[in-house]
Amino acid sequence: MPFQPTHPIPYGRQHITDADVQAVADTLRSDFLTQGPKVAEFEEKFAAYIGARYAVAVSNGTAALHLCALALGVQPGQRVITTPITFAASANCVRYCGGEVHFADVDPATALIDLGRVRQLLESHPPGYFHGLIPVDFGGLPVDLEQARQLADEFGLWIIEDACHAPGGFFRDSTGLEQWCGNGQLADLAIFSFHPVKHIATGEGGMITTNRADLYEKLLLLRTHGITKDPAKMHRHDGGWYMEMQTLGYNYRISDILTALGISQLQRAEEGLARRRALAARYDAAFAPVPAVRPLAAAPGHAYHLYVIQIADRKGLYDFLRTRQIFAQVHYIPVHTMPYYQELGWQPGDFPHAEAYYEHCLSIPMFPALTDEEQQYVIECILEFVA
Repeated sequence: MPFQPTHPIPYGRQHITDADVQAVADTLRSDFLTQGPKVAEFEEKFAAYIGARYAVAVSNGTAALHLCALALGVQPGQRVITTPITFAASANCVRYCGGEVHFADVDPATALIDLGRVRQLLESHPPGYFHGLIPVDFGGLPVDLEQARQLADEFGLWIIEDACHAPGGFFRDSTGLEQWCGNGQLADLAIFSFHPVKHIATGEGGMITTNRADLYEKLLLLRTHGITKDPAKMHRHDGGWYMEMQTLGYNYRISDILTALGISQLQRAEEGLARRRALAARYDAAFAPVPAVRPLAAAPGHAYHLYVIQIADRKGLYDFLRTRQIFAQVHYIPVHTMPYYQELGWQPGDFPHAEAYYEHCLSIPMFPALTDEEQQYVIECILEFVA
């Protein structure tokens, strides 16, 4: 009998094991539920995993972006460049601080921000006009941060790497060295998300990584209301109860419950990454002889949060797959076409490559728990549609 799914097949899904459940249960029985030892342990282990000096765990990826913008001192009127093909938070973090968002179009082959377009944008304005750059490792494919860093140094920019899709991803620099996403070698700050469909799930959660001690100290303060209990940093010290609010911060903390799950998930990070790459290789082989199905370009260090294909009748395929219990998704609606950003002056037609990509893109199932039978079923349904 041909394979038939017994449940819907989503584009992404968390993978929770008995070990994950036990890790959370152990924390629930411990002395700490909110900010306790598991938060620091998760930070230490995550930093070691990607090769960064410091890591700061926060409540979600959007909070991570906001804290990065605050730590870098984004002020009203300052201008920051990012990509239109991303989740809105990559741009919104600048707006939270009163800054102005500018977009650069994407490379049609990868849907990554086109650094050549970034250079054109920078060169078309006076020195000092722009202050920062937020490249996004879209789908898990790393941006060439060596080139981005050269631009940043030339034009006086800071860099926030949005690596939400790419823990474990890397690109090879001009010397052949693997530069892991978020390792702090080329970006001032990097951020990750632990939403259930990401590589590492905590339910909700995020992480900021950096190699800069000054930014690390700012992030710790901003994460917790701008309050410190460190006597060495206080203006005075009245006793063991005393604390000082030294700046306007936020409650962007994450709990021990969630980080216990993150620690457990991190132990399987490489296993999950290998499975994602194996699934991608099977998709690549299946679609290579089918001109109607065009996957985005790949690279050895791709982390495959998403597997995106482009197809002429995107809505037709989307609807057809749903009739077959396959729930694909679209990533992303170009940010500049959202009503909020159109009110700021952006218009459809401003970034033709991003808009053409959006018209044809579809994210098909990609997650470690996807079985070989389920993946083959997805492939056969797509080939049936295009035939």
